[in-house]
Amino acid sequence: MTTTLAADLHYLELTEVAHLIQTRKVSPVEVTEAMLDRIAAVDGRLHSYALVTAELAMEQARRAEEEISRRRYRGALHGVPIGLKDLCYTKGIPTAAGMPIHRNFRPTFDGTVVKRLYDAGAVCVGKLQLTEGAFADHHPDVTVPVNPWHPDHWSGASSSGSGVATAAGLCYASIGSDTGGSIRFPSTANGVTGLKPTWGRVSRYGAFELAASLDHLGPMCRSAADCGIVLGAIAGADPNDPTATQKPVPDYLAGDDRSLDGVRIGVDERYIGDGVEPFMLRSTQEAIRVLTGLGAQIVQVRFPDVDQILRDWLPHCAVETAVAHEATFPSRRSEYGPGLSGLIDLARGVSAAAYQKILLRRRDFAGRVAAVFQSVDLLAIPGQFIASPTNAQMATLGQDPNAFVALTRFTSPFDMTGSPAITLTSGFTPKNTPVSFQLVSRHWDEALLVRAGRAYQRETTWHRQRPQV
Repeated sequence: MTTTLAADLHYLELTEVAHLIQTRKVSPVEVTEAMLDRIAAVDGRLHSYALVTAELAMEQARRAEEEISRRRYRGALHGVPIGLKDLCYTKGIPTAAGMPIHRNFRPTFDGTVVKRLYDAGAVCVGKLQLTEGAFADHHPDVTVPVNPWHPDHWSGASSSGSGVATAAGLCYASIGSDTGGSIRFPSTANGVTGLKPTWGRVSRYGAFELAASLDHLGPMCRSAADCGIVLGAIAGADPNDPTATQKPVPDYLAGDDRSLDGVRIGVDERYIGDGVEPFMLRSTQEAIRVLTGLGAQIVQVRFPDVDQILRDWLPHCAVETAVAHEATFPSRRSEYGPGLSGLIDLARGVSAAAYQKILLRRRDFAGRVAAVFQSVDLLAIPGQFIASPTNAQMATLGQDPNAFVALTRFTSPFDMTGSPAITLTSGFTPKNTPVSFQLVSRHWDEALLVRAGRAYQRETTWHRQRPQV
């Protein structure tokens, strides 16, 4: 491995490092050693990892190197270092879900997503930090991951460690989870590509729950192509999770990424503009213009009103979270942080009748959203209403319920519907912090999201910018 290559290696896209490994220009052991060195040098400032699994990583890298030398190449993930959000069960390795209460929990099995990544030959360099129980706030005893673009700016919500590590060159891909926006927020905040699959596309077996019917596991990477590779490895039916779809897993890189001819993209000017900061709106509009230049047809649509579903998300999430934590809450309340305990307390004030009304409104909203996709293939929306908020802004935002609702305007509705969405970097603020837009598709059409994301990233270079860490 040349000195130049060594210096640039950690910031390559997954597809690029995979090609180097496949063609024997670098070895899995070299790549993994370089990544572990990078983590040791940088993550003391960024705090993206809850645990570095150096011994496991080197064992997996040596195995991959041996297999590849015997021409038993498994595919693009073979020998590639990745990070796992620390709610994914890893056999014999602590899995805390951002909760000190679980710091000594060592699962007796690998979760389905983890097992499938291992089967694909991926190398696990560590477990990535997250908010407490994957809700909004980090536990007071946990050091919050630092945005590598600017330490004063938000690093995202639950999958903060995944976003920071992927952006800062501390893994080539990571797993995140999204219940109200926690793949998409940290992807926007850290300038990476995040893909929230359709609910049921990826098994949730062997992952800590926040809210079972809202939780989505998915990839966070440096490009749409990388997301397609990871999703292809982790998606599919699972006998341990009956909610995982039986639908076949397509080749997510098979679509034509040079043209979007015939693709209809829905735009609701009211939805993407109301209450959205001008910089975010301009960035989204410019991204739409790029897609138009690729041949996409823009269709004006009227998206269903989201105000009620935004208000419904929090109590809905709260009830399901209370169920997920009934073994330890309220019996060990003192070990919980204020954010997660407050969410569970909220659940106790939701009556059965009120919850049933939420479920009915959720079904109604999902049907209305599905109807939009009768006339379009994709929906283009901002990543969030505010461009790269500071930590100080987010601290104030969390004290205002209306502001919290505004923050999730472009995320939680698509957890309520289970719709797939991809987050793509679409610009940088004057402070050189990233912003993004989203594309949403009908259920099970992640292949189109990957295709459109690849096409967009062929025409732009935002996703190739790297923080100076």
